Amino acid sequence: MQAPGETDSTVDVLAIAAHRDDVEQTCGGTLLRMNARGLRTAILDLTQGESGTRGSAAERAQEAAQAARILGVFQRGALDLPDGAIANSLDNRLKVARVLRELRPRVVILPYWEARHPDHAICAPLGYEACFLAGLARLEGQGIEQLAAHRPFKIVYASLYADVRPSFVVDITPFIEQRLAALMAYKSQYANQAQGGGLFVPEEEIRERTFAEARHYGLLAGVKYGEPFVQREVGLVDDLMLLPVQSI
Repeated sequence: MQAPGETDSTVDVLAIAAHRDDVEQTCGGTLLRMNARGLRTAILDLTQGESGTRGSAAERAQEAAQAARILGVFQRGALDLPDGAIANSLDNRLKVARVLRELRPRVVILPYWEARHPDHAICAPLGYEACFLAGLARLEGQGIEQLAAHRPFKIVYASLYADVRPSFVVDITPFIEQRLAALMAYKSQYANQAQGGGLFVPEEEIRERTFAEARHYGLLAGVKYGEPFVQREVGLVDDLMLLPVQSI
């Protein structure tokens, strides 16, 4: 995962997803916002995309690299978990935990734990348990014992496609066009083509759908465009005068 010529590979925010283009769909605007705030962001895709209806693993790797440049992420990597058959096994948890120790993020973004695609659903518990394992000082396997233990402070779940009330929304209004550009970097997936035509949204509708979803969540939080997230733990407020989002 270390970028060429870089000696410090640590990041502030790491988004973990099952497939290349999942992050762009669910939290790409948030990564853009964090990058604009001077934070280091990174993406870990668990699979190579070899089983997708459209495109090859090689094509998706090139597209993911282009999308990463648009999102301004510091690093992006992909594991070799089987596309369409991700398992929450100890071996796979160790692979993710190793990356967590390498990058040492304070915040980890995972997909919501209920999803139509099994890979998306299993990514949440796999990522959570890997975050826990990464903090165990005596953990061994996958060469992880060579890296210092690290456990992220915060785990949040990108819930764009989940039918749940978000815990909070990130304002992505200034970054909505860049977010769409990062998604559309995946021409093998979203450009109109005969293969998978009945499964994929027509290219001319993607912009409308993407903006409509972001507009919906933005309205919930009193901004134009937003991305929703869920956190499992109770939030903490220090000053009632600084609470955002008007009540009435």
